Amino acid sequence: MNNVDRYLQAAVRENTRRSYRAAVEHFEVTWGGFLPATAESIARYLADYAGEHSINTLKQRLAALGQWHASQGFADPTKAPLVRQMIKGIRSLHPTQPKQAAPLLLQHLQGAVAHLEREAAHAQHSQDMPGLLRARRDSALLLLGFWKGFRGDELARLRIEHIQAQAGAGLTIYLPQSKADRQALGVHHKAPALKVLCPVQAYLRWLEVAGIAYGPVFRKLDRWGNLGEHALNSNSLIGLLRRIFERSGVPAALYTGHSLRRGFATWATASGWDLKALMSHVGWKDAKSAMRYIDASASFGELAMLSGDPSANLMLVQQPIEGGA
Repeated sequence: MNNVDRYLQAAVRENTRRSYRAAVEHFEVTWGGFLPATAESIARYLADYAGEHSINTLKQRLAALGQWHASQGFADPTKAPLVRQMIKGIRSLHPTQPKQAAPLLLQHLQGAVAHLEREAAHAQHSQDMPGLLRARRDSALLLLGFWKGFRGDELARLRIEHIQAQAGAGLTIYLPQSKADRQALGVHHKAPALKVLCPVQAYLRWLEVAGIAYGPVFRKLDRWGNLGEHALNSNSLIGLLRRIFERSGVPAALYTGHSLRRGFATWATASGWDLKALMSHVGWKDAKSAMRYIDASASFGELAMLSGDPSANLMLVQQPIEGGA
């Protein structure tokens, strides 16, 4: 790969490249289309899958086809009035409610972390190093993911050399790449130490037991408890989270990789954060992105559980945290 190709490849996230390749293959192989395509063939393709796939899936495939034409020097047929009219008609005849992950309830986060602490204590007592590693890693993953509202790919890309942590004070995190970072300048995040459910303490405990000082923060543990050198695959995060919740007695089927992000956004809203503070903390650039993660359907009772119980001295993040993009 020459330098030009290397830099061009770096401009697009790997997940995007993978999904675009799959979309182009679907058009050519599964449907039998020809590239370069015409607006008429694109319209027929949309019509054939309008009742089968969501409007978001169809729009993602249009984006992939448009990108292919642009990269090959052809006119983009997906921008034709006929195609835009098709999308409008499909949205009208096949209205769908967007599928969203359930927000992780604070009580379920508490339950999972408490169970992991018991696992860690038992593993330490019985000198079960694989069990201790797993418990410490999973606790740090949950707490960092929740309190910073990280996506799965962001958790997978965290590196130790980009994090500075001080026990009892807080930590700073630098992400060289982020979906919301359109200018590729990198994003800095901050998180304070908390009295309970502390992400800083969980992170430091994980590094201590893992004995790692460089490279990916969250790594795969094989069945024998051997710690790998490479980062967790972000696509495996849903399965990992559900296994953590199953071990903890939490209803695992409710949650996906986005549940940590939605859980924090919903908790922060219930705790009185304004939208600007929430956007700054998580790193959202526009209000629409933030609003998609706030669970407007939650009942007042559920929101009360998310915001915690002051009488139990649950001193969490009651005020917006400085940081974000």
